[in-house]
Amino acid sequence: MQTDQSVFPMSEENIIELKNADIFQHDYMVLSDISLEIKTGEFVYLIGKVGTGKSSIIKTLNAELPLEKGEGKVAGFNLAEIKPREIPFLRRKLGVVFQDFRLLSDRNVYDNLTFVLKATDWKDEFEIADRVNTVLEMVAMTHKSKSMPHQLSGGEQQRVVIARAILNNPEIILADEPTGNLDPHTSIELMQIFKDLNDQDKTVVVATHDYPLIRKFPARIITVDEQKIYETVITRKENQG
Repeated sequence: MQTDQSVFPMSEENIIELKNADIFQHDYMVLSDISLEIKTGEFVYLIGKVGTGKSSIIKTLNAELPLEKGEGKVAGFNLAEIKPREIPFLRRKLGVVFQDFRLLSDRNVYDNLTFVLKATDWKDEFEIADRVNTVLEMVAMTHKSKSMPHQLSGGEQQRVVIARAILNNPEIILADEPTGNLDPHTSIELMQIFKDLNDQDKTVVVATHDYPLIRKFPARIITVDEQKIYETVITRKENQG
């Protein structure tokens, strides 16, 4: 079920679009009058200092924060008009990767993933097992399927979080500081997974302030600063530097 898309015209090639949007955290305006277009299949970084609003954009796109002023579309859903009962349907088109993992501590890796599939109406046990094994293989975590979250390193937990995010084959991956607590080598390995997903035509949006990682994996950059967003252009030479 989707909302009426007639509120304002949006380009069909844009899978994410904000127009003259104000973004609030509670009563505080974090971002003012921002507009953003992301095409299907793009890889985009949201960069900026801690507290500038990168996470707030991710939460708005995920309908965790309501869009109180302005217009927005994500995967065909109108953020300004979306109803509470429609939010789960939006989120099935999104895979969200959190910095703080949010894994269920009382069950192993395999059961963390089966829990998500069953919660999204998967019924067949063989199909569930096949999908879980497929995504674990994609993130090189098959050998840890029976491990509890506390038995995993930070990088391994984040791999499981990525696996969880792609279980339902989402159109969009939203990653909020996915390498923020990880060492450089692990961060590179995880970013390669995001690049591989992008190569499979997933739209990927990564909020980060890890500039060395951006230089190693260059893509489109949106800078978030002083309640505004700016397109940032870096030359190929600078990217390789």
